[in-house]
Amino acid sequence: MNLLIIIPAFLVAIGILVTVHEFGHFWVARKLGVKVLRFSVGFGKPLWRRVSNDADQIEYVLAALPFGGYVKMLDERECEEGCDIPEKDLPRAFNRQVLWKRAAIVVAGPVANFLLAILIYALVNMIGQDAMRPYVDVVKDSPMAVAGFQPGEEVTAINGIATDSWEDMRMLLIDEYLKSPQLLFSVKAADGVALQRQLDLSKVAMFDEEAGALDKLGLNPWLPPYDVVVHAVLPDTPAAQAGLQAQDKILQIDDLKPTNGRVFIEHIQQHADQAVTLTLERAGSVQTLTLTPRINLASGVEVATIGAQLAPPPASLREQVYFTQSYGFGESLWRGMNKTWQMSVVTLKLMGRMLTGDVSLKNVSGPVTIAQYAGVTASIGFTVYLGFLAIVSVSLGVLNLLPIPMLDGGHLFYYLIEWIKGSPVSAETEAVGFRVGMAIIGGLMVLALYNDVTRLLN
Repeated sequence: MNLLIIIPAFLVAIGILVTVHEFGHFWVARKLGVKVLRFSVGFGKPLWRRVSNDADQIEYVLAALPFGGYVKMLDERECEEGCDIPEKDLPRAFNRQVLWKRAAIVVAGPVANFLLAILIYALVNMIGQDAMRPYVDVVKDSPMAVAGFQPGEEVTAINGIATDSWEDMRMLLIDEYLKSPQLLFSVKAADGVALQRQLDLSKVAMFDEEAGALDKLGLNPWLPPYDVVVHAVLPDTPAAQAGLQAQDKILQIDDLKPTNGRVFIEHIQQHADQAVTLTLERAGSVQTLTLTPRINLASGVEVATIGAQLAPPPASLREQVYFTQSYGFGESLWRGMNKTWQMSVVTLKLMGRMLTGDVSLKNVSGPVTIAQYAGVTASIGFTVYLGFLAIVSVSLGVLNLLPIPMLDGGHLFYYLIEWIKGSPVSAETEAVGFRVGMAIIGGLMVLALYNDVTRLLN
């Protein structure tokens, strides 16, 4: 992936998400009468600075390190020795506010992230996005096959909840699985007959590894069969060296007759550095070629390729499988709220299962992985990049609500204790909590960076 795409896409994403989060704190603090001293996006040395012209003279800062930000409010506890706060400003100090005001200011950051996700999902729904109908393809002897699923069946609902697209179905499947491993699928067979399939996943650990949850089910998107035709051959590649040409129709690869482009590509990817035999039709005659797929690291991951581009599926197939998923304003907003809630609940459940060991810690990602996904989604298209922003915004909101000192959720936990006991927690307790929070956050950062580096090395 080109760094000229990754870096700007990552910086834009972080800038938007941090600014929205901190603006939540800032806006509510101002509305509730608390004096704000500084609004900073980033940490460290200021790259840009401006002071407001009003009486508060708020300092707006864009700093060098983009991984976060903060809103500094007037607070007697943070006043250094010799600091003199004017008497008229004391009622506007954060520490002097009643409990509900302090809680509202703290929770406003995560809420802003959730609101951003809702608006993004709503916008994507109104703009419209390419989607696949939820037709399923089934791997032999997999849990899906054992449950009786047949290639080409369309999933219409899971546990009575309707699903319109492959992405909706995938997300709903994970959500329902986290509630119970017993899933009831409503499907429509190829002949239009409505059926029900009972899928038992009680013995399937879907998240005990980093990825491939749906692979463990033997579930893939289904495409109708079509001819696999070469569109172009890249120079200095195994395909070019073997003599493969544009317009060649692939009849067979080894002993496999590919029914669509995905089947052909998957076979190639499974045979890195292994010779494969292609039987093809060229200008009415049948020919045989032998070539060896080789690893291509240009995408950032190990992928075996031959250097040939396949022709896209025919238009009639696209009309059968693909459609534009779009809705009006009201429906888009409702779907945005529902998707944000669904993502939040799934994120929390997966975090909880990490503590029990049911979800692998390898799923924790750091800035390198996030940057890669930013670049990938930005290169695919605008609405896909917006979807990426929404997912990270939800994750940021959920993470900040965890009851860990240093995070917004940690402050809210202190306020809960204060509400129960009738007085704030002691400064000593806060100091101990700060050290514990530092250790937890530091450990998570080390784990995330370790996972990032491991992915790159692998």
